[in-house]
Amino acid sequence: MRPLLPGARGGLLLEYALMLAVLASLGWVVTFYVARHYLPQPFLFDTFDTFMDWFNTAYWANRSGAYDVWQSIYPPLSFVFLDLVSIQRCYVDPFVARDCDWVGTGAILFFYALSAALAGFAFRRADRATALPRGLAFGLGFPLLFCLERGNLLLVCLVPFILAYGGLVASPLWRGLAIALTINFKPYLIAPALALGVKRQWRGLEAAGLLTIAVYLATLAAFASGDPLAVLNNTGAWVDFNSTQFWEQSFFSTSYVTLLSIRTSPFPILTVVPSAVVEAVLQIVPLVIRASQLAALAAIVAAWLQPRAVPLTRIAALFSGVHLLSQSPGGYALSFLIFLVFLEPRRRLGPGIALVCCYLLSLSYDWIAATVIDRSTLSWLSGRAVTVNFGLAVGQLVRPGLVVLIVWALAFDTITEAVKAHRRHRPSLGLMPA
Repeated sequence: MRPLLPGARGGLLLEYALMLAVLASLGWVVTFYVARHYLPQPFLFDTFDTFMDWFNTAYWANRSGAYDVWQSIYPPLSFVFLDLVSIQRCYVDPFVARDCDWVGTGAILFFYALSAALAGFAFRRADRATALPRGLAFGLGFPLLFCLERGNLLLVCLVPFILAYGGLVASPLWRGLAIALTINFKPYLIAPALALGVKRQWRGLEAAGLLTIAVYLATLAAFASGDPLAVLNNTGAWVDFNSTQFWEQSFFSTSYVTLLSIRTSPFPILTVVPSAVVEAVLQIVPLVIRASQLAALAAIVAAWLQPRAVPLTRIAALFSGVHLLSQSPGGYALSFLIFLVFLEPRRRLGPGIALVCCYLLSLSYDWIAATVIDRSTLSWLSGRAVTVNFGLAVGQLVRPGLVVLIVWALAFDTITEAVKAHRRHRPSLGLMPA
């Protein structure tokens, strides 16, 4: 291995310093939990709801009504998978199942460990020098820990995602299957898959598209529910419902768009924030989102004209970033964007800024500026009665801003690299290798 250049050594030291900050924030969470017996903000304010993303979904995997009663917005793969990794007799009630279904709990922990380990292998393959700080920051950073605490199926989805985009699968067919699984678990992951089209990897795109349909049809037949019309109607109802849920949607959001629900939410925002600030937010947020979308679009067009200028993962990161700043599927979805950015080199300013932002997004810490919840409740993790304190926090404003900064940094670097490539040779509309 060649010795590191002075600039590279400085960048590596910065990454290790940021990794230590991530670990220190985790240490703060542990200390807080030992002292007060619940996980602090930015973890979810419902301290009795740990793992319930998993067990609520598994409950409907073990009975009928997932789409017409519970109004699920996801394709049937989630239910087919959970039916395979659950003890059916436990599901008289989702909360009863959480204490009974040891297979489900074991699966949550297994896929968390597997996702973190596979990410570490992918980072090592990309750059051995930075694999350790990035691997630890990813595996012990807040987005993945939040996903673990929720027991969200994103933990399972991350495995094929890492295989698809982390350079661990060489075959276009297997990569296409991995992408198909990600889309069937989390439909919004069709966004990074579009990078194949920008790179003109038509065979890979075709394989991913056909396999996505095949997986959907196979799981639809197996679960006997979840046709496209039901999923579409439920998605519309879900969007309408969440458009008025300011507190819940802004608690750990990837996008400033959740702040716009102030207009219709019954949340008494004016009791903690001046009206002038609220009006400014309502005017500025749409402009920030639209400008960021246009910057990313310009970068994607530049990458289309010079498809060899940047790697597939860069374009996938741009698509992911645009989706996350345009709407918030949940803060744990930052894991996808952070993974893609952690595959970036540190040699240029744009990727360097994006990397720093990802380390900051991985901090398990928040500062509460105004208390919203201060009450006695139960903590399922500790099994104790606790007095909790949650509220409007600095991180709720900073995290979406970091996503915006990541998109701008990657967009600027992509356009710069495309211009450099254009000076060497004119755009070619020929096929890229699959």
